[in-house]
Amino acid sequence: MSPEAEAADIAGLVRESGTSFYWAMRFMPARQRNAMFAIYAFCRVVDDIADDAGSELEKQSALNGWRAEIQKVFEGRPTTPIGMALTDAAKTYPLARQDLADVIDGMHMDSVDRLRINDLAELFVYCDRVACAVGRLSVAVFGETGPMGQRLARTLGDALQLTNILRDIDEDAGRDRVYVPKSILSRAGIGHDDASEIVRHPNLPAVLETISQLASSRFREAEFALRHCDAGRVRTAKIMMRVYRRTFERLQRRGWSPPRAPVRLSKLEKLGIAVTSYL
Repeated sequence: MSPEAEAADIAGLVRESGTSFYWAMRFMPARQRNAMFAIYAFCRVVDDIADDAGSELEKQSALNGWRAEIQKVFEGRPTTPIGMALTDAAKTYPLARQDLADVIDGMHMDSVDRLRINDLAELFVYCDRVACAVGRLSVAVFGETGPMGQRLARTLGDALQLTNILRDIDEDAGRDRVYVPKSILSRAGIGHDDASEIVRHPNLPAVLETISQLASSRFREAEFALRHCDAGRVRTAKIMMRVYRRTFERLQRRGWSPPRAPVRLSKLEKLGIAVTSYL
C-alpha cells in the first residue's frame, strides 16, 4: 500500500470513529493533520483493545505488542501502517516515546474486567495516561512545547477525561468500571463495591457534583493556558475545549440524578464549533 493510501486509511479510521477530534483536526495544515491522525489512530486502536471482550491476558498481550511497535517506531523500523505514520510524525515533530508508552499504560489500567479507582491521586494518574499524554503529544505537533503548552496539555486533558467520566458513569458501571474514587464515595456514605449499587445510590449525585467542580476548575485553568499560548498554534485545542465544554455544560444542566439521559453533541454542532473557532 502506498503512503498516500495508508494516510487515507488512517484518516478514514479517525473520521468513522465519530470522535470530536476529527472536526478539530480537519482544519489543520496537511502535515500537522496527518501527524495528529496518526496519534489519534494509535490511541483509538489501543483503546479498542482495552474495551475488547477478550480476556485480560489477551488484551494485555495485545497492548504489549503495541509497546514493542512503539519501540520500533523510534528505531525507524515500524511494522504496521499506524506505526509507519507515527514514525513519519516523530521525524517531523518532537514526539516523546514516554507519552506513547503512558497511553498504553492507561489502556492497561482499562483492560481489566473490573476497575475501581482508590483515590484522587490514582484518578489523576489515570487521566494523565489516557488524556494528558495525548495532550503532550498534541502540543508537540502544534509547536507549543513551552511551559504554557505543557500546562494546557495537563489541564485540558484532565477536563476532557473528567467530562468523559461524568458523561459515561452509567455505561461504565454496566461494564463494571467505576472511575469515581472509592475515597470520595466512602466519604459520601457509599460503601458499596457493586457498580450497579453505586450508580443507584441516592448520594451519588452529590459525589458527581464534586467531580463536576473539579472538571470546571480544570476547564478554567485550560482557558487561562490557551490565552497565554500562540492562538494560531493552539486553535485545534481551542476547538476541543469548546466541544467538550458544551457537553460538560449540558451535563450540568441535565443534572446528576437518575435517570441520567445520555448527552451527545451532533456532528453538525461539532462542525459549527470548529468553523466558528476559525472566524
